[in-house]
Amino acid sequence: MALKIDVECIACGACEPECPNDAITEGEEIYVIDPDLCSECVGAFSEPRCAEVCPVDVCRQDPDRQETEGGLLEKYNRIRGK
Repeated sequence: MALKIDVECIACGACEPECPNDAITEGEEIYVIDPDLCSECVGAFSEPRCAEVCPVDVCRQDPDRQETEGGLLEKYNRIRGK
């Protein structure tokens, strides 16, 4: 699954520089994750970095974007040009 940021986001910006795929950007009110770029950090880290650094725990799996670990790794490799 790709991750998403819930509306409880406090817009602190801690997550944005942590994303290896540049999937996180500042939205109008909260930060948002581009699901086409989110690989849940598979291929880069053992756990999603945004979730690890979020002080209010709002980086969660998006139930509308179910993906396998293998699919996430393929996405990561495609994004990174591997």
